[in-house]
Amino acid sequence: MTEAADAARRFVAGRTVLVAGATSAAGLAVSAALAAAGARVIVVGSNRQRLDALVGSVPGSFPYACDLADFAAVTDLAERVHADHGMIDGLIHLVGGWRGGGGLAGQSDEDWAFLHRNIVTTLRNTSRAFNADLLASPTGRLAIVSSVSVEVPAPGGANYAAAKSAAETWTRAVGHGFAKAAPPSGQTAATAVFVVRALDGLEPELAERVVSLWDVPAASVNNTHIPLG
Repeated sequence: MTEAADAARRFVAGRTVLVAGATSAAGLAVSAALAAAGARVIVVGSNRQRLDALVGSVPGSFPYACDLADFAAVTDLAERVHADHGMIDGLIHLVGGWRGGGGLAGQSDEDWAFLHRNIVTTLRNTSRAFNADLLASPTGRLAIVSSVSVEVPAPGGANYAAAKSAAETWTRAVGHGFAKAAPPSGQTAATAVFVVRALDGLEPELAERVVSLWDVPAASVNNTHIPLG
């Protein structure tokens, strides 16, 4: 079977998917897998130089630089994406980072501000700006990556676990909204949370699981936790 024929078998083929935090190792793997499956991939990051390098590795992707922690900037991003490509069918949120250690006393305000900004604020901004797109799409998907530390938090990672927990709660709220807004013909939009102990080394598995979100009915995947590794 040819590569083109293989891509055509994936239900994400022909869909427009925005990858937020695309210049990370996970973002590169997910963007490449989506492009290989036939999706139109919108890659978003804050560093223009790293975006340009990513486009060299993922031919056919479309780069947009944006501060995703700034809602006005994200609203402008949505307008630019709509003007260039129309509405999106998927939002894969991979913005994150780690700060921790030092027990509970080491959970500084500076680390909390960093984690809240990267993990929670960017998710809130992007999901609000593109929520109407995902609801209007016949195959809308929103996915994030979370951590096993949400269920078993340690004092030295309390800030991180709290931020990830907030992101999961926000994503579940979006998923409940998708279910509530489902047309009589059935639910078309869904959210999913990928759960890892550590993402390093799991990027290929994450990428394949992201592509597979479009291969199953929305109602069966909505608000699910998908463990990796």
